[in-house]
Formats: sequence, C-alpha cells, structure tokens
Amino acid sequence: MNQRSRRDPDTRRRTVRLATFNVLHGRALPDGGPLSPAANPAEGPLARAVLSLDADVLALQELDRLQERSGGADQASVAADASGLKHWRYASAFHARSTADRGWIRDPAEPGLRVYGPRDVGSATDVPSHGIALLSRFPVRDWRARRLAPAPLGMPLRMAGRPGLTLVRDQPRAALAAVLEGPGGPFTAVAVHLSFVPGWNVAQLLAVRDWIADLPSPHVLLGDFNLIGALPRVVLNAPGKTRTPPSPRGWFDLARTPTYPAHRPVVQFDHVLATGVGATAASEVRTPATGISDHRPLVLELSL
Repeated sequence: MNQRSRRDPDTRRRTVRLATFNVLHGRALPDGGPLSPAANPAEGPLARAVLSLDADVLALQELDRLQERSGGADQASVAADASGLKHWRYASAFHARSTADRGWIRDPAEPGLRVYGPRDVGSATDVPSHGIALLSRFPVRDWRARRLAPAPLGMPLRMAGRPGLTLVRDQPRAALAAVLEGPGGPFTAVAVHLSFVPGWNVAQLLAVRDWIADLPSPHVLLGDFNLIGALPRVVLNAPGKTRTPPSPRGWFDLARTPTYPAHRPVVQFDHVLATGVGATAASEVRTPATGISDHRPLVLELSL
C-alpha cells in the first residue's frame, strides 16, 4: 500500500489526482513489441500499472472481462483491488470472445451494454466482454452508462505487434458517468472510448457532451478519444442541443502532451478536459511508462 493510501481517511484534499489509461487488456509491449499476458493477472502487469498511477479517479479503456487471452480475469475488479479504488463500474461495450484467428465472436444472446460493479464479481454472467471502467476513491451519488454505436465502415490501422496496416472493423463503444462526492463538493467524471473513424468519433463526443449536460458541474471528461491535439476542445465548444455550456468559459484541455505510441509518444489520443473549473486548475501533468499497452496513461492533479 502506498503512502497516500495510508493517510487519515478524514483528511480533506481539494486536489484530485485524475488519470486515464487505454490499457490494451493489460498486454505488455516493451519497445512496441508484444509479450504474452501474465499467468496471474491479479499480480501481473495491469495491477502494477494501475497501482503506480495512485489516482483518485481513474478511467480505463480496452478492458477484458473473462477473456481467455487475459487469463479469464475480471480486469476492472483487478484494477480496483490493485488501486484501492472501491467505488467502480465496468461497462461492456460488447459481449464477445476474442480469438486469434477470427477476431471477435459475438454472443447474440447478450445486450451490447451491461454495467457491472463490485457486487457482480464472481456472480454475474459468464459471457466474456470488452469495455471501459471508471474507478473512484470518492463516494458516488449516481451512475449513468450509454452505448455508442459503431461506425458502419472500418479503417486500415496500425495494430500493436503487427507489421504494416490492418483493416479493422469498428466496434460499439461506451460512456460511463459518475456524480462524485469530491473534496470540494460534487462533480461529474465521465469515462469514454470513442471510435477511431474520423467524423464518427466527433458525433459520439457531441452526443456524450449533451448526454451529461444535466449532471452537476464541474464536468471532467477522460478517455481515449481517438482525436488528436486540440480537436476535442474545439468539438466540445461547438454549438449543440444545450444552449449554454455548464461554465461560461466552456471546455478546455487540462493537459496537452503526446500519449501514443507508448514506446515513443508523438500524438495525443488520450485526453482530460473539463468545464466549470479554473483555466489554471490542473498541474503536475505526466505520462509515465508502465510496461503495458500501446498508449501511455495521462495523469494530472486538478484543484476542485
């Protein structure tokens, strides 16, 4: 257990450590090349990586649940146990089994979105799935989840551990929101993983923005947006269904730094944006190497 976790739980902090991390189902990728998953996922690279972030609020993307390739682990539960973040939910973007030769094999009997939490560990459906999670050190007033439909067309992409380009079909995505009891009062944190298809991801981001408009401000949006640089901020400040943003200043980036690829970051796909807080509220931005995934986590301190 780290030093911050041993603190007096009654200590009130107005600074919250936020992190977002596309974990690539905990796959180790030293120098950009893949290694086999750990034999014991509870003690493996994923657990060590999330523990090292020491976050108060953590958004995770590309998590497996009960997939053979990741040791059959409930990776959201593994991450929650490792990080000590006891308030969490996992949203399945889709229920399917990952195979080496055929890709994803869907289970037609399962819905595209199902939300799991601590009470479901070891007792929920045994159908494998893939999705996102939001974990918090702070109590949660309310949870909200939404499915984001896939783009109708795929795209050629660079895949971790594969040479050249691979034609990849888009998959359903998910958004997961929580109203948290933060040290300075309630705020809303939202975890997302958007499509890699240009234009489709913009529409998804606008849909998420309007979907959370009625939740308490400040709003903090964390995740892998598959949008580079300042694009997420520009999109979020575009006119939409809501007549005014939660703050007159609108949305702004809390960090501008490359996160991809992990072994030599040159572009930023992973973002933390906020509205309803000061423009100088963020500090101590870092993108540490963790030994897993083709993304680096984005970690920062936010004054609330």
